[in-house]
Amino acid sequence: MKTAGGTDAAKRRAGERAAEDVDNGDVVGLGTGSTTAYAIDAIGEAVSDGLEVRAIPTSFQSRQRALEAGIPLTSLDAVETVDIAIDGADQVVDDADSSGYGALIKGGGAAHTREKLVDAAAERFVVVADPSKLADRLERSVPVEVIPEAHTVVADHVQELGGEPTLRDAEHKDGPVVTDNGNLVLDCAFGPIGDPDELATQLSRIPGVLEHGLFVDLADVTYVGLEDGVETRVY
Repeated sequence: MKTAGGTDAAKRRAGERAAEDVDNGDVVGLGTGSTTAYAIDAIGEAVSDGLEVRAIPTSFQSRQRALEAGIPLTSLDAVETVDIAIDGADQVVDDADSSGYGALIKGGGAAHTREKLVDAAAERFVVVADPSKLADRLERSVPVEVIPEAHTVVADHVQELGGEPTLRDAEHKDGPVVTDNGNLVLDCAFGPIGDPDELATQLSRIPGVLEHGLFVDLADVTYVGLEDGVETRVY
């Protein structure tokens, strides 16, 4: 589920700082969420000033935002490389002494499967966040995208791993959330996650799981927007 918190000013500073890293001729992955939206808008302004880029949106939401901003679009299978991906996070490990430093939980917008495909393909993955997303260790529920026929089986496996799965319900209609890929989402509560890498491996092994929201060893940098500036975390 989506994360509340963070001011618009902080989100805008993070998004605009990430947009500064986009160079002429780049292929840019565009994530989903309120902070990434500011990056998309800033890239759109640069395009109107002459910047030449092609963008790969990771969701219907980011696609519409990019089109409104006037950013030319492409797809992952139509390019040789993704130069930079810009994406938000629901939670980021901010303890530099932790083995999970820089690990993320994503999927509040149920777009984490496509986001992970693009973020992992990018030469550089830039995370944009506000201070409310920072934590000593991951403890939010982990979104797990599952094929519909397998959701009860996957839920049983998640319980065996010590998690508590909940089928995500839609907010404005009866029934569950359906992803852009036509699948369902289980929000799986594990409590504080001591070893994100190990849990990510265990979840990936479950038959019926398309993708989960643990992003481990993928981020290169996080820009944290503040009221009066931006802090940088390099991994």
